[in-house]
Amino acid sequence: MPQTNKIAQEHFDVRKWRASLLPEHYDADMQLDADLCYRALRARDSRFDGRFFVAVSSTKIYCRPICTVRPAQRENCTFFPSAAAAEAAGYRPCLRCRPELAPGNASVDASHRLAQSAASLIEDGANADESLEQIAAKLGVTDRHLRRVFHEEFGVAPIAYAQTQRLLLAKRLLTDTASTVTDIAFASGFGSLRRFNALFKSRYRLSPSRLRKPPISEVPEALGFELSYRPPYDWPALTRFLGMRCVGGVEEFSVTSYRRTVRIVRDGREHLGWIEVSPSRRKPALRVMIAASLMKVLPAVLARIKHLMDLSANPEEIGETLGALAVDHPGIRVPGAFDGFEIAVRAILGQQVSVAAARTIAGRFAKAFGTPVETPFATLQTAFPTPQRVAELEVGDIARLGVIASRARSIIELARAITRDKLILTPLADVTAAMDHLRSLPGIGEWTAQYIAMRALGWPDAFPHSDLGVMKALGESNPKRVLEAGEAWRPWRAYAVMHLWMLEAATKVRIASGTAA
Repeated sequence: MPQTNKIAQEHFDVRKWRASLLPEHYDADMQLDADLCYRALRARDSRFDGRFFVAVSSTKIYCRPICTVRPAQRENCTFFPSAAAAEAAGYRPCLRCRPELAPGNASVDASHRLAQSAASLIEDGANADESLEQIAAKLGVTDRHLRRVFHEEFGVAPIAYAQTQRLLLAKRLLTDTASTVTDIAFASGFGSLRRFNALFKSRYRLSPSRLRKPPISEVPEALGFELSYRPPYDWPALTRFLGMRCVGGVEEFSVTSYRRTVRIVRDGREHLGWIEVSPSRRKPALRVMIAASLMKVLPAVLARIKHLMDLSANPEEIGETLGALAVDHPGIRVPGAFDGFEIAVRAILGQQVSVAAARTIAGRFAKAFGTPVETPFATLQTAFPTPQRVAELEVGDIARLGVIASRARSIIELARAITRDKLILTPLADVTAAMDHLRSLPGIGEWTAQYIAMRALGWPDAFPHSDLGVMKALGESNPKRVLEAGEAWRPWRAYAVMHLWMLEAATKVRIASGTAA
């Protein structure tokens, strides 16, 4: 019997489940509604993977709700909102279902978003040496407020969460790669091998070497990972969208894989390499290959891939809001951005021109101002320019590529705003402040700001209502009426846009083939 039918048979109330996730439903020990969690556990429904973890008192192990091990008796189960909370209570991660592979859980709730932003900063690994006060300041809140919101969301303090994330990344590297224990310790954010070994043994009750693959004589050229998602996942739709927009020398996309060059700056040092992403044939996950040269910035690379591929989306929850619009393609994702500045530049270059023309100009831009990168792929050899490089340019430098002067000026002002730390284009940014800043820059209007919010900021409610494709799909010529129609799809209007663009593209195909009504 399908899992969804099992849920229906047990009269599982999804709305009641969601309500149980709110802070007021936690008890003093941060436990979820145990009866609802246990029903989901018995069903092994993938829709609840990552929403809670089950700890078994008889084994002192915690699992994902989709674990293939036979569920323990109800009286032996305790439920936690995060892996960190389970580990803080003394439980070890299951070696079969691997809690570190559980997908994230997207939401537009303000407190949830703040906590998730702080968690993303921690997972990114860029802030290993920063205090909670510094992280809170970066997010524009007090450390006291952040600590409270974070505890409500994850059931533990930020420090405990950070510790768990580093250990889980180390566990993944130990299990899936043949890198040395020393390299893994530092790549996971630990300051010393001694500290890593001691914490790993005390937390997991085994030595790191127990999980290692047999050592090899040289560092591998690439590291492999699997990143989970909540199915369905419309890989063909993602292929079409990103494939049409691939920047020559920087990206390439086929039916089976996406590849791109990577540049991440950490502590004043550039880390250059490449990534390859493809769908797994065996499970709801994406297979990721990462150049070994990016080992020291792995947390940041993995976080950016998750954002680019929109792996934290919950299709079931989004589909309930979009209704009939999402029925034919329930697994559509909103492609994010590996680099926010890159997407913003490409949005400006794409103003009032075709997708193909924008792609061509972006390729010239990358070749002219980017950095050479060595990859095993002949078509990938350039890292997209940095804001620092572009901020130094003159309007004429960009105009010579076939870009009109006003857009060249917009790109330079955008780069300067980022280099002055006045503008942040990541999912961690304050969406309202970032969009207001974008609109204040010359040449950036509402459409461009909303498009950047969709992709660079990862804002699920972004809605470029004046977009020509959106209006055509809705049969509307008045942007105000489009905006009114979009109210029904809040807070998932960015996903509605992806569906509308697909509808409009399908209409063009029917017209071209003479099959349109």
